[in-house]
Amino acid sequence: MNNFSIISSLLDNDFYKFTMQNAVIKLFPLVKAKYEFINRGQHSFPKNFDKILRENLNKMAYLKLSNEERVYLEKYCPYLDSSYLDFLKKYQYNPKEVNIFQKGENIKMHIEGLWSRTILWEVPIMSIISELYYKLTGSQSISEKKITDITKEKLKKYKKLQVKIGEFGTRRRYSYKVHKLVLETLKEEGKPFFIGSSNVHLSHIFSIKPIGTQGHEWIMFHAAKYGFNIADRIAMENWINIYQNNLGIALSDTYTSQIFFKNFNKKLSSIFQGVRHDSGDPVCFAKETIKHYKKFKINPLKKKILFSDNLDPSKVAYISSFCKNQINTYFGIGTDFTNDVGVPSMNIVIKMIKAIPEKKWISVVKLSNVQEKSTGNKNMISLAKKILHI
Repeated sequence: MNNFSIISSLLDNDFYKFTMQNAVIKLFPLVKAKYEFINRGQHSFPKNFDKILRENLNKMAYLKLSNEERVYLEKYCPYLDSSYLDFLKKYQYNPKEVNIFQKGENIKMHIEGLWSRTILWEVPIMSIISELYYKLTGSQSISEKKITDITKEKLKKYKKLQVKIGEFGTRRRYSYKVHKLVLETLKEEGKPFFIGSSNVHLSHIFSIKPIGTQGHEWIMFHAAKYGFNIADRIAMENWINIYQNNLGIALSDTYTSQIFFKNFNKKLSSIFQGVRHDSGDPVCFAKETIKHYKKFKINPLKKKILFSDNLDPSKVAYISSFCKNQINTYFGIGTDFTNDVGVPSMNIVIKMIKAIPEKKWISVVKLSNVQEKSTGNKNMISLAKKILHI
């Protein structure tokens, strides 16, 4: 167990972590950030879990970007410039940035340091926690053949619906091995509907383009620096300044979609290729988005919505039948691909809780479209709601 390393590549992470890291280095190189582990599912962790987790994190300090991985990024992600790739080539994880405490069956964890460095921890730590949890609690998965069959079965349904799907399941996967198996099946059987994976390392292995947007932390930081009212707008403008016409999917629910659409002015609505839905009723959101584009005389059929909220074939069928001939749809399927192996999936998150935009720590919050997905300091959440009239 202890010789086994769960994360074996610096790129075993979600793509948006690298695109955000690049933007942070360019625009906010001195900002510090603090993240916290949230055990939403109230999982009970076995004895010494913290020590085994720590061993795994310590091993990550030896990961480095290989020359071959750099060549892959240059080929598939040309908008990541050479100055960023030089940074990544020198980058190494520093396990001292992560504090872990275990009390009984409960785990507490904080990550703290320069935002440009600590931004990469969240996703690999979550996948390590997930894989270790199943190993140490003896949760057995179904056979590899069954996993492949289930994936093929889902693909059949998606093909029948003729929907474009991506794989977004790194953070709560059952294991690296299962993730790789699922992706191999998607690549072999998914054409032309499978559009790629958010996992950069596995995308490299299978020679496919990594996909992703931006994370909530990007907008949460902008709220701490510029205020809740205009955070969405400035975050989008900064994104365009870095990426121009690339990576043009805007995240819509950091301070509820209602506030997002107020910030999503005609210029931004024209430039961005579409929006991502990550919480709340997907059909209500689609209606709102279509109405928003029409208000600016933008044809919704020239835009897209990327749905990514806890999807499975029946939800995708429901959403795509509503959106058909009204707006283009894409679906980012996460845990339903990488952790449908006969055990309950974990409900855990790691969220940014504080940042230093100027001289002192400021609490950052996310409101989301549903109460239970909101994160952060309770007083700051109340303040945000008051300021935004929510």
